[in-house]
Amino acid sequence: MAKTLAVSPLAPAAFPDLPVIGGVRFAAAAAGVRYAGRTDVMLAMLDPGSTVAGVFTRSATRSAPVLDCQDKIGHDSAEGAAIIVNSGNSNAFTGRNGIEATRAVTHAVAVATGLPEERVFSSSTGVIGEPLPHERITAKVDQLVGALDETGIAGAARAIMTTDTFPKGAMATVDLPGGQVKIAGIAKGSGMIAPDMATMLVYVFTDARIARADLQAMVSDINARSFNCITVDSDTSTSDTLLMGATGASGVTVTAADTAFTTALEAVFVDLAHQVVRDGEGATKFVTVEVTGAASDADARTHALSIANSPLVKTAIAGEDPNWGRVVMAVGKSGAAADRDLLTIRFGDVLVAEKGWVSPDYREEDGAALMRQPEITIHVDLGLGQGKATVWTCDLTHGYISINADYRS
Repeated sequence: MAKTLAVSPLAPAAFPDLPVIGGVRFAAAAAGVRYAGRTDVMLAMLDPGSTVAGVFTRSATRSAPVLDCQDKIGHDSAEGAAIIVNSGNSNAFTGRNGIEATRAVTHAVAVATGLPEERVFSSSTGVIGEPLPHERITAKVDQLVGALDETGIAGAARAIMTTDTFPKGAMATVDLPGGQVKIAGIAKGSGMIAPDMATMLVYVFTDARIARADLQAMVSDINARSFNCITVDSDTSTSDTLLMGATGASGVTVTAADTAFTTALEAVFVDLAHQVVRDGEGATKFVTVEVTGAASDADARTHALSIANSPLVKTAIAGEDPNWGRVVMAVGKSGAAADRDLLTIRFGDVLVAEKGWVSPDYREEDGAALMRQPEITIHVDLGLGQGKATVWTCDLTHGYISINADYRS
């Protein structure tokens, strides 16, 4: 039986009321991929004329579904498209069996929907190294196709969960000169989160009409400032996949130069990325790490990730200990340029250290009070240049150990 995890204390109050996106329908089913009676497969069907873009993990051990999607994603087509996703088994590190399982699933969807196989994209998430029982999924394909519904996105969000404690969704509407367009997205992710090109599993849909090249440019660009700026545990998944579909059902054409649309899309990406961090395994604190004054943006990102991924920093936050010395350590070890005597560190609006030493005005009780908050900002200024970066993470608690120590049992 699947273990029931307590909902994260950082979870939103409820799953959002996502708008219907014209031209895409959803269905979910319980296939028993790993656990009996658990909804664990979802299908999304996009109408003809839709474009699809995506980014994927650059892990050297990426899964068979990721490799299959990468082979298919760069082709223009007037056909519709389908996305089928299972939870419970990642179909990663499964050799020839993994390739054959992916083909069996995408072929079954192609037959049931009338789509060519190159327009069927698949994802799998869950345990690594166990053969995917693909026949349990293919046995549900006809049921999924028959149940497709434009209002089914919430069920799809729940079907892709593994150790997630809540389903994740975000939306936006944008009024453009040609009319209103809508965006809706869902994601899963809780552990093994340190994205490299994409994240966990994310599926975003819009009724705007967007050429594939423009859609890919948007996804790649915004991904770098959203999903690629989060970390829970510094571990990059073998299965990270972000797919976005644009159906064109609104009749409104959008290009990569449309800032109103790209701003709204970035808000959806960031919202979903933050929800993944808020559901970090065992998390009790949502942490923003801001680095400014670095020699370059790349250096700022290196410092920010060093702080965000440090077990010592993360456990100090879990223990509500304003241990700024650990932040100094994380900056020093990152490998990016830093000068001890130019560092400024703030916890929220509390000045902790400056000019290579603790601030004379700093009071430990002020830092401790801030650390008791559920949301914390750590700000470091390097004093070297104009480089800046923001990364989002969470604390590291015993809950993370408990979840992962018996993950396969």
